[in-house]
Amino acid sequence: MATFEVQADERAMLSGELRFDTVGSLLEAGSRVIGEGRVAVIDLASVSAGDSAGLALLIEWLSVARNVDRSLRYENIPLQLQQLARLSEVEELLLGA
Repeated sequence: MATFEVQADERAMLSGELRFDTVGSLLEAGSRVIGEGRVAVIDLASVSAGDSAGLALLIEWLSVARNVDRSLRYENIPLQLQQLARLSEVEELLLGA
């Protein structure tokens, strides 16, 4: 299970496992608030695991933010997702976001 919780000051907290079977529900919820300009920073400190679907979710949210001329930044990206991003040659997207 994974959750996306909007907090104060344009922040959100993502928690749980970012896997193929959990990212579908997160995609819509996150895309909506990012597109509305309500979230500019997403904290991933409580993410316990992630796979390529989780990485794709994070990249998609960056795209949503760019489409509405907003910036989006990730904090506390788990090592597992950082390594996957490096292997996929998209690490700069996540860390430079």
